[in-house]
Amino acid sequence: MKRIRDFCDEIDELVVGNEIFEARTRGVGVIPADVALSYGLSGANLRASGVDWDLRRDADYPMAWKDADFKVWTHPDGDSFARYWVRLQETREATLIVDQLCDGLPAGPIMAKVPRIIKVPAGEAWVSTENPLGEMGYYVVSKGDLVPFRVKIRSASFNNISVVPWVTRGVYVPDVITILASLYFILGDIDR
Repeated sequence: MKRIRDFCDEIDELVVGNEIFEARTRGVGVIPADVALSYGLSGANLRASGVDWDLRRDADYPMAWKDADFKVWTHPDGDSFARYWVRLQETREATLIVDQLCDGLPAGPIMAKVPRIIKVPAGEAWVSTENPLGEMGYYVVSKGDLVPFRVKIRSASFNNISVVPWVTRGVYVPDVITILASLYFILGDIDR
């Protein structure tokens, strides 16, 4: 894990030590907190606008996050640099989380015995979790059959790209590149 942390430090020195990067990202593509919330941004894009919200810490899910001691990073500026900076801090923090969770793994078999066929109980459920792009959510409706009746996946990419017309209004064409890169979306996720 030390290698990953060293790699993050090298990226930071290479990028932030370069004056051109800061000049091209500071004050560019600013998304205020209220706009970020109105477009449904989550993850680093939301935290880079100063909103202190992280599903790993703030949601009550039966996952291992409660067993890890980690910091949720925010930045008040909401610009392209802030989005880069929050993601870099989160990458460093992720290495610490992995170390803590691996240290706490109990010894024993890694494969649990589960039935070959799992019948989905009738009803509906929403489950979401933090992922590198933001909040990833699943809405499942079941009639009690072997497969769900309906499944809707909410990827953060759709919301991340939906703010583009707002954030690129009136900017210079070269700034569009850094803004799009800082929003961090995957085109294949948008149509979910």
